Amino acid sequence: MSCDLILALDVPTREEAAPILRQLRGQLRWVKIGLQMFTAYGPNYVREVAGMGFDVFLDLKLHDIPNTVAKAVESLGPLPIRMLTLHTAGGSEMMRAAVAARQKSNPQLLLLGVTVLTSMDQTGLAEIGVAGSPESQVERLGRLAAAAGLRGLVCSPLEVALLRRVLPADVQLVTPGIRPASEAGAAGDDQKRIMTPAEAARAGSTHIVVGRPILKAADPAAAARGILAELGSAKG
Repeated sequence: MSCDLILALDVPTREEAAPILRQLRGQLRWVKIGLQMFTAYGPNYVREVAGMGFDVFLDLKLHDIPNTVAKAVESLGPLPIRMLTLHTAGGSEMMRAAVAARQKSNPQLLLLGVTVLTSMDQTGLAEIGVAGSPESQVERLGRLAAAAGLRGLVCSPLEVALLRRVLPADVQLVTPGIRPASEAGAAGDDQKRIMTPAEAARAGSTHIVVGRPILKAADPAAAARGILAELGSAKG
């Protein structure tokens, strides 16, 4: 199974993003635009990044009553986006409403259900009333999402192998919490459940999301090529 690299464009301004994107054109396919950049610059920035030749993953983690989420999916559908996130914790009715809205507005859009944020561990889950482990909660929400019609999930790389055992083979698994092998021993910043690119690919990830190791590199293009090489070695 192949595994694609997604750049998490988690920078404060489009001016800071611009030279990084110029260097990465032709080096990688996917760019993730999250709440920070979308809130600052809106739909036109999505069009700008897509116009540079990138496939856009819009990471808004929608979570609201079913009708509101459905209307948001309909509003976002005409944008040049290939992936969009929503929280599986919103429940099966909300997810089914989102799937129906996608069919009307952008049938090619891959809706990704966010299971447990990689910033959360067992202590964090207990704090919000979830008694089980991160793994059990990811499995519960992953099964719920697949039954509701979602064909993609966002999860920690540590739960990929588990989900591969219990979900349909066509479900796409997108994994943040990735650190290149050269940084594997470094602090995980706000992410507590991490892996290297090769480990995630071997576990069954279809896409990995990497931010700081590329964004903060002296040569972002070289950093991206290094991660792609790690992914290539995993296939071998």
